Amino acid sequence: MTKSITATVDPAGCRVEARTARGHPVVMDGSPPEGRGEAMGARETLLAALAGCTACDVASILRKKRQSAAVYEIAVSGETAADPPRVFTSITVEHRVRGAVEPEALRRSIELSATRYCPVNAMLSASVTIEHRYRLETAGGVRHEALVAVTGPEGIRLGP
Repeated sequence: MTKSITATVDPAGCRVEARTARGHPVVMDGSPPEGRGEAMGARETLLAALAGCTACDVASILRKKRQSAAVYEIAVSGETAADPPRVFTSITVEHRVRGAVEPEALRRSIELSATRYCPVNAMLSASVTIEHRYRLETAGGVRHEALVAVTGPEGIRLGP
């Protein structure tokens, strides 16, 4: 299956509007002075792609497990190298969930996404270490936190 993007570039700055073959837009812009900082930068867009990919996996698996998340958000942060090309040196993905969700069901859903299903994670893991964790507040108000997996060039390590 081939995926394609066509991008229009503002030659006076750094703004790029990319469109999928179906016409869905993604707008990016550089930080001043190269760009105007009016949209996500390319690296931020990469982190957003990771968040979107793993979120769809985890939400789908939780539904199949009949787990009911009232709130689900993902925080993705990346550390970059100091020198150009300033690649990511590490990434942390934290799934934040509230609702009628069992900790083991959430842990396993994240593990499956990180180790088997998310192609964005698989591509990034070839060159950068990615830590996958969660914070869960159950319907009863009990809080759980755990490291689920670490993926990267050295392979996969599952949390405790």
